[in-house]
Amino acid sequence: MSEVLSQSQIDALLNSMKGGGDDSAAPQEKEEKKEIQYRKYDFYSPRKITTEKLKLLRNIYENYSRIASSQMNGMFRLNSDMEVLDVEEQRYYEFSNALTDSDIMTLVKVSLPDQPKNLPILMHISPRLMVNMIDRMMGGAGDDDSVGSGYVYTSIENVLYAKVMSYFVNALKDAWSGYIRMETDLERVEQDPSMFQDISMDETVAIIVLSVRMGNLGGNINICIPGTLLTDIFNIIDRKKNINLDVEQKDERTKDRIMNSIRSSALYVNAQLGVVEVSLEDLYNLHVGDVIDLNKPKESEVSLYIEDQPWFTGKLGVHKKNMAVKIEKRIADEEEEARLRELAFPTEKEEMILEEMETEVI
Repeated sequence: MSEVLSQSQIDALLNSMKGGGDDSAAPQEKEEKKEIQYRKYDFYSPRKITTEKLKLLRNIYENYSRIASSQMNGMFRLNSDMEVLDVEEQRYYEFSNALTDSDIMTLVKVSLPDQPKNLPILMHISPRLMVNMIDRMMGGAGDDDSVGSGYVYTSIENVLYAKVMSYFVNALKDAWSGYIRMETDLERVEQDPSMFQDISMDETVAIIVLSVRMGNLGGNINICIPGTLLTDIFNIIDRKKNINLDVEQKDERTKDRIMNSIRSSALYVNAQLGVVEVSLEDLYNLHVGDVIDLNKPKESEVSLYIEDQPWFTGKLGVHKKNMAVKIEKRIADEEEEARLRELAFPTEKEEMILEEMETEVI
């Protein structure tokens, strides 16, 4: 059976015949399909840090950027800016291989609640940025753009390096304070990153890249957080959320229990028609049928007292052939309105005092 051509194949064949069989002469040239680039996923080492946790880290270090940049402005007396460039999950060997033999790595000791011993947080700052920070701190201009990635620090610069990094380390505690109680301290400055082997090369780590701009110079600060430390931190944060939720639920249950216990309590409610002063002689001469003038209009409000405390005002009326009071307002709300009215409209005495003060100023 011969193969049946589709309509698109027939059109392509006719166009080819019109152009003399040369596909290049066809009016409709074949468009190259753009190959979609996908990020390769390593199934041998699956991701362990969820997107929500990476967003949480970004929020924390955005707060850290604001705190650290304000400290830099005061320390170097120069307008500085810091922002989060990237937060991603990597393997430790990716972070370690990016460092050279001349780089210096800062180890930050971390103490968590009930967990004093943890893997440290690693921090690395670009040499060009650090050298100019040291120069600025010592009174220089801090505008040397010729410092390369292979710069070797001197002994004095190593000491000043630790001094500068102590400010960045102290800001970490404040950045995490909204989520967890964490103590951070500068453990040591590692001058040979290859000598640090406390973290396995295949361990999952979170890399936070901070872009720092100091005057006309810029650089990056790279922060490496081990995966085991992150697991402990997130467990404490989740446990704290559950505890807070349990406390809220417990408070709500306690409130309901208290309300249920006092709901059946008996309270005396009195409706006060009015208050009048009479002399002892008039009171002595009162008889059945006498009328007492309350000095109030007949449509005036009635005050309701609950256990001798004024709570509501209402209107006197009849409900199912019985005397009744319709509640209209709370007295506390009326007092608040009166207080706000007094603040907005001063009394005559206050106006006189204000006029005298204005006269003295003039």
